[in-house]
Amino acid sequence: MECYARAVTSGGYIVQDILKIGTVLKIGTRGSPLALAQAHMVRDLLVARNEGLPEPEVVVIKTTGDKVQDRTLAEIGGKGLFTKEIEEALASGAIDLAVHSMKDVATVLPDRLVIDCFLPREDPRDALIGAPSLDALAAGARIGTASLRRGAQVKARRPDLVVEPLRGNVGTRLARIAEGAFDATFLALAGLRRLGMADRADGVLEPEVMLPAIAQGIVGVERRADDETAARLLAPLNDRAAARSAACERAFLALLDGSCRTPIAGLARLDAVGGLHFMGETLAPDGSARLCAERSGSADEAEEIGRAAARDLLDQGARALLDRV
Repeated sequence: MECYARAVTSGGYIVQDILKIGTVLKIGTRGSPLALAQAHMVRDLLVARNEGLPEPEVVVIKTTGDKVQDRTLAEIGGKGLFTKEIEEALASGAIDLAVHSMKDVATVLPDRLVIDCFLPREDPRDALIGAPSLDALAAGARIGTASLRRGAQVKARRPDLVVEPLRGNVGTRLARIAEGAFDATFLALAGLRRLGMADRADGVLEPEVMLPAIAQGIVGVERRADDETAARLLAPLNDRAAARSAACERAFLALLDGSCRTPIAGLARLDAVGGLHFMGETLAPDGSARLCAERSGSADEAEEIGRAAARDLLDQGARALLDRV
């Protein structure tokens, strides 16, 4: 890949051409409305932050997670199902960048691929569709979700509710609630906001009620590790706060060996003075047990804070819970 951009000083003055023109940058993404919206965000930011860059091309790639809709993610392989084919295209050179929802990305990336660009985090909370709160749902209400995390959290808080599988994109799940197939479901508030559909949330669940998925609300851009052109183009887009939150939460997940097959949740929150507070939990799949950990420290130590919280859970017996899955 050869693309064109200009280096800009901190004062905004163009000082030199740094890249040569060649082929148009190709951005790989899934084809769902949300995935496309996020890829277009990256495309527009690249053009805005790199003066003279031709508009990149967005390339839709169908993933295993998109193709198989009749089983839960845990049944067909867990994390990586929404990224595998995109990463293969990136590694082969068919695309130059890959845009992912970080909650879908495995903790170990394929060889020669890196993610070192993160967009500012959207609201990480879960939205409830069909009721203003979990407590407002009638006994025996049917909850549609394919997320082991959400299912376990619901059962821990409301064991009287019935949790049944429901997969599909935002529009599909909203339609299923509208037609009465389920009494309620969950969507990431970040996705609704990015689609301009935040008003479709009937309730927003605070982290103390439902701790979100690891890295929920964070968009990451993956590149080949040796592609210095891509690295220079992406550098102006990277949000340091989102990068630190992702590092903390993903370090927590990695030590617990988490995937879509394990009910694990976590959220790192940064303060205005450089501190970071992390909350993490893991649950038995049926919600019968829940282990929690909290850690705080400097945001510069984000990964170690996440790992320390994971060790706290392991000391509490988390391995036995995870082995039940």
